[in-house]
Amino acid sequence: AGKNPKRRFRFTANLSKRFEAAAMKRSNHEKLRVAVLVSKAALQFIHGISLHSEYTVPSEVKSAGFQICADELGSIVEGHDVKKLKTHGGVTGIAEKLSTSPTDGLATSEDRLKCRENIYGVNKFTESPLRSFWVFVWEALQDMTLMILAVCAFVSLVVGIATEGWPKGAHDGLGIVASILLVVFVTATSDYRQCLQFKDLDTEKKKITIQVTRDGFRQRISIYELLPGDLVHLAIGDQVPADGLFVSGFSLLINESSLTGESEPVSVNADNPFLLSGTKVQDGSCKMLVTTVGMRTQWGKLMATLSEGGDDETPLQVKLNGVATIIGKIGLFFAVITFAVLAQTLVRQKYGEGLLLSWSADDAMKLLEYFAIAVTIVVVAVPEGLPLAVTLSLAFAMKKMMNDKALVRHLAACETMGSSTTICSDKTGTLTTNHMTVVKACICGNIKEVGSQEEVKSLSRQIPDVATKMLLQSIFNNTGGEVVTNQDGKLNILGTPTETALLEFGLSLGGDFQGVRQETKLVKVEPFNSTEKRMGVVIQLPAGGFRAHTKGASEIILAACSKVLDSAGNVVPLDEATAAHLTSTIESFANESLRTLCLAYLDIDNGFSADEHIPSSGYTCIGIVGIKDPVRPGVKESVAICRSAGITVRMVTGDNINTAKAIARECGILTDDGLAIEGPDFRNKSLEEMMDLIPKLQVMARSSPLDKHTLVKHLRTTLNEVVAVTGDGTNDAPALHEADIGLAMGIAGTEVAKESADVIILDDNFSTIVTVAKWGRSVYINIQKFVQFQLTVNVVALIVNFSSACFTGQAPLTAVQLLWVNMIMDTLGALALATEPPNDELMKRSPVGRTGNFITNVMWRNIFGQALYQFIIIWYLQAEGKHLFQLEGPNSDLTLNTLIFNSFVFRQVFNEISSREMDKINVFRGILENYVFVAVIFCTVIFQIIIVQFLGDFANTTPLTLSQWFSCVLFGFLGMPIAAAIKMIPA
Repeated sequence: AGKNPKRRFRFTANLSKRFEAAAMKRSNHEKLRVAVLVSKAALQFIHGISLHSEYTVPSEVKSAGFQICADELGSIVEGHDVKKLKTHGGVTGIAEKLSTSPTDGLATSEDRLKCRENIYGVNKFTESPLRSFWVFVWEALQDMTLMILAVCAFVSLVVGIATEGWPKGAHDGLGIVASILLVVFVTATSDYRQCLQFKDLDTEKKKITIQVTRDGFRQRISIYELLPGDLVHLAIGDQVPADGLFVSGFSLLINESSLTGESEPVSVNADNPFLLSGTKVQDGSCKMLVTTVGMRTQWGKLMATLSEGGDDETPLQVKLNGVATIIGKIGLFFAVITFAVLAQTLVRQKYGEGLLLSWSADDAMKLLEYFAIAVTIVVVAVPEGLPLAVTLSLAFAMKKMMNDKALVRHLAACETMGSSTTICSDKTGTLTTNHMTVVKACICGNIKEVGSQEEVKSLSRQIPDVATKMLLQSIFNNTGGEVVTNQDGKLNILGTPTETALLEFGLSLGGDFQGVRQETKLVKVEPFNSTEKRMGVVIQLPAGGFRAHTKGASEIILAACSKVLDSAGNVVPLDEATAAHLTSTIESFANESLRTLCLAYLDIDNGFSADEHIPSSGYTCIGIVGIKDPVRPGVKESVAICRSAGITVRMVTGDNINTAKAIARECGILTDDGLAIEGPDFRNKSLEEMMDLIPKLQVMARSSPLDKHTLVKHLRTTLNEVVAVTGDGTNDAPALHEADIGLAMGIAGTEVAKESADVIILDDNFSTIVTVAKWGRSVYINIQKFVQFQLTVNVVALIVNFSSACFTGQAPLTAVQLLWVNMIMDTLGALALATEPPNDELMKRSPVGRTGNFITNVMWRNIFGQALYQFIIIWYLQAEGKHLFQLEGPNSDLTLNTLIFNSFVFRQVFNEISSREMDKINVFRGILENYVFVAVIFCTVIFQIIIVQFLGDFANTTPLTLSQWFSCVLFGFLGMPIAAAIKMIPA
């Protein structure tokens, strides 16, 4: 499609590179399989004999104080070489050779880090160098029509100089050359600027931080600062930042599909300790020792083959490509006919004079001129500005959205978001602040407010010591978080907001985290996951017995309990009355929009091994805590804006249904006629029931990731809605993938979620999502405005040149003039109209949805109305112009053509202003805030004056008098009231 395939989209994906990467993944998969088989065979072989491998440390590594070089480390991890790992003394041996500690991490003195960097490299991937401006100029030159025009210009120069001598004969040719250069440079500049913008976005995308231990303190650093020997903490949803070895951890499952394409997760433990960068943690947590960084890792090598940015074409670009191609074909058809008509008049004339066989250079010049006009008709007809306008508008919106805290990963998302009709939002962290605190607790039957320090003290006086001890043991052992002392000696709580809230509660009860942790030994950890909705650990007591602690969704944990601690701290059976009391407590907490968690324990009598599953019933309930997660400021207003914009907001959460309802009411999501349902009920509905249910569904509580996925799928396919989904956890990835637009949270979101998303909301705020929708709509409408403006010019220029060529035997607009008009409407028009910032009016219309036509009836009405007016004026000037302006003498034709050209350009200038609104009469609103628009209009006018008054020889114009200028501008200005009148006609 199109005349310059290089320039249709600069940022389409490089498919051949993709195949290369896919092949690499396949070979990785093979390599890993073979490596594992080989190392198993080798192990069996050397079990009896211990071989001393002949590894010598290179001298520069030795002198730097390390005992192992980067290549050796790389070969161990990449080859999954267990045998080599053994000869180097296992993970501890390697840590020693890297002069680091498996408990305290690296020592952070500047020069040592520098030295380490020199030997082992940095954790960065080499970036493809930025293409220079001249490359873009070269690409812009490869436009078919420009090439043809360049040939025309060349021939014109040769013939012109031969007949009329230098410099007079060169004017036409030089005029065309100048116009071509202008088009090329403007195009290249806009392409180049965009390329820079994508580069900025890329660097923004790659800002990932990770938790490491250095000098014995846990801290967050950028993944770019990682060095071999670093001790990294990984949890569910993290991306492994470099190649390394497993030091310690629990039930770690790694998804290696990004490297091998193998979707089954791999279990990583002390026997299979190899972690590869770029893979994702699917379950569990661990500490890892970094061994290889940057381009030496498997991922680095894969990235080297994939080092191309770029997206697939956006749906809108595809649509507009179609439009451009059709119009181009029409233009070509007209151009051929125009050329034929003009040429046959010349031949006829020669025939009349009886000179058919003797052709002079002048005649050749004339034919060439006709050919140039035909080519230029094609130039004007093909709206190559369409894809350009899309890319410009999207790039502009992306840049502005960055400032509004939304990072767009895929261009298409910008425009799709504008037509979205429904948003499925997560509750925690999106609608709420994700800053949690325990505000109520029910322990040993006492329900107490625990929002302040005093209230906590009074609670700890009221409950027996046995219960306090059990509670603290449960809180501090059964957690994914950690309490660490930072460099200033202050306590620092790490972990998810829920964990942090509980740990804080434990500390305020007077607990000592390290003390409680050291009394017992952790045997097994089953981290929280969203299908089970619980987390459990098993600890070995000092006396030798085992005890399991569990915590999680209150109704699920309560169902697993058969006993409870009474007010004296004794274990008593859980009878119906107590159970009812606890259930009503959970409900009353939930109705105050608190998240409830239940804590319970179970003594295991007959021993326990780490391979067994943690028991799931027979627990003793310790207590219930209510955690407040306040609603974010501004959410209620944002939901209201969405509602007025015709976008339905639905809340999908893993929380208790009462908590969910309370918060949904607070946000204005749940209305009186809306439905709230629990995931398990939703799952079991038949298709018909679902169809009735979904349109009214506003809250889904206790949902599993699969429920969310099902909901999104039905909304999209059966109800044909355009769905945006927000999510932060790993578990949201399927739904984010399924949705038309996935929005991931920048702060709370895991790497996995961000990978699946199209837009990353950097401040985790629901209001930002509304901003994204607003920008999306703005992009869509800006492009519509531009298309309307451009099609008008196309239609008029085509018909005028075609009809006057047929009737008068000459075209009123010359090649150079048409190129200038093309410049105004393509590149400059795109700049002016595509960068209009959004206004609040946009959020008062209903969304376009999936099926809306891009060129609406309103637009056709405006296009044809305006084209008709412009056409009538040109005809009138051609027929009556000499009479009207009292032109006579040898120059009258030239002056008339200048007048026609000049008024034509001014009509475009005023039509551009009229195109700022498609329906509204007032087109001046906010015009001064849009600097780009004002600048473009200003430049167009200035340049037009220069062309007409001073560049007459090149552009075939002649200077005009003041009164003639005035009438040209007047003809242009008259287009505005007429455009306003056309808007009154109902479409």
